Amino acid sequence: MPGLAYGIAAKTVKSHKDVIKAMTKAMASCGQVLVIIFVSAQFVYVFSKSNIGIVIAVKLADVLKDLGISGIWAAVGLIFLTAFVNLFIGGASSKWLMLSPVFIPMFVELGLTPEYTQLAYRIGDSTTNIISPLMSYFPIIVGFASKYEEKEGSMGIGTIIAMMLPYSIVFLIGWTIMFVAWTYLGLPIGPGVSMFM
Repeated sequence: MPGLAYGIAAKTVKSHKDVIKAMTKAMASCGQVLVIIFVSAQFVYVFSKSNIGIVIAVKLADVLKDLGISGIWAAVGLIFLTAFVNLFIGGASSKWLMLSPVFIPMFVELGLTPEYTQLAYRIGDSTTNIISPLMSYFPIIVGFASKYEEKEGSMGIGTIIAMMLPYSIVFLIGWTIMFVAWTYLGLPIGPGVSMFM
């Protein structure tokens, strides 16, 4: 309705035919997004039905536990494990539901609070979202990026991942350094929340 009111005021909409043309033009750009969403949905379905993502995550969690890494360095390990697992499992909640039963008890044994564990998890999860084809918004990002690409069809999943990989690495390293510094300074991670039990 606001678009229609603007079109009438700007005199670009003179009849119902102009409204239909404008709506058709707007919807035409959604076709590519719908195709990508369909392909991505198949990919996510295969991953969820095969449980390969869960198997990879649990195996990597067991390796970290078996190495006997403790304290802050276990949390840093969780950051990098989550960043890696994020490439294979879409959805932050599903990863947290899978990893938290392993890492929260393990970190409590090491004297680290569940909030601290979740902080490490969120750093790892957020830094690799943009390079994970399983992220739910990834097809939309590809669709919008291709809209502004000069050469038709040159913007795809691989191009987006290649463009965003340096940013992802810089954020992962930068936020991990900030996480370690924050821990060593002993600053609270929230109101009434500490890092250590």
